[in-house]
Amino acid sequence: MVKKKSFKRQDLWGWLIMLPSLILFGFYVWEPLFENVRLSLHNSIRYEVLDFVGFDNYRRVLASPDFIAAFRNTFSYTLWSLVIGYLVPIFLGIIISETVHMKGFFRTGIYFPNIVPGIATIWIWNYFFTPGATGVLNIILGKLGVAPLEWLNNTHWTIPLIVVTMTWKSAGSTALIYMANISAISPDLYEAATIDGAGIWKRIFHITIPSVFSLAKTLLILQVISVFQILYEPMVLKNGGPNNASISLMMLQYRYAFRDFDFSGGAALSVMICIILIILSGLYMKLTRSKED
Repeated sequence: MVKKKSFKRQDLWGWLIMLPSLILFGFYVWEPLFENVRLSLHNSIRYEVLDFVGFDNYRRVLASPDFIAAFRNTFSYTLWSLVIGYLVPIFLGIIISETVHMKGFFRTGIYFPNIVPGIATIWIWNYFFTPGATGVLNIILGKLGVAPLEWLNNTHWTIPLIVVTMTWKSAGSTALIYMANISAISPDLYEAATIDGAGIWKRIFHITIPSVFSLAKTLLILQVISVFQILYEPMVLKNGGPNNASISLMMLQYRYAFRDFDFSGGAALSVMICIILIILSGLYMKLTRSKED
């Protein structure tokens, strides 16, 4: 028979220490979350809740043509970020870790974009992507005899180029995380592989990549959640255009709430975004758990 654990005095002190954090967490996280759900089920004038309408706000948002474009674009952002933004930090982390000379210089160089404010980063890249003969990239292409390109005005390239901007901004800090993980790998493994005649690529594929695999799985779901909430990059660069080619779900929510002052519609959309992220996270955890088992 298992003896029931009694509540001790030190347990009380532990709960008292955690109490301020629990109160703040409930006040700043759970209370706004439940209030947002309540707002999505009512008509409202600004934040003043009026009559109960059930799921009418959800149906209205889903019927909007902007929702279809935003939903499609958001998943496109996510997929492109996995192709570009997810692989680049892994590549940088491995290559710099294998570098013998000037390793500190390269670490500083790849981290430098992270200290640039986000809006400043967008404006910098906006000068690069400016269409016509005045854009930085078009000036370079002009020196090579190539005609100016439209860049962000081309609907097929808008999302990939925005993802490139995001990758330039954030890849350095993620690469440093991978480098820290790689530095924890036992040097004996590399020495044994070298003695056995393994070259740099065999060491990377058989030692480095398997060692960072667990970290990469964690950063994968964090990146999906982060990119799924993309907002200011398409807003500042193209304001969701051209022709809604870069609008995201978070940008559509911003329009509902702060352009149209339709807080009920914005709340309904935010609840749907939360549900989508919960489903994606649950699916990811189920798939990775099955593979581990």
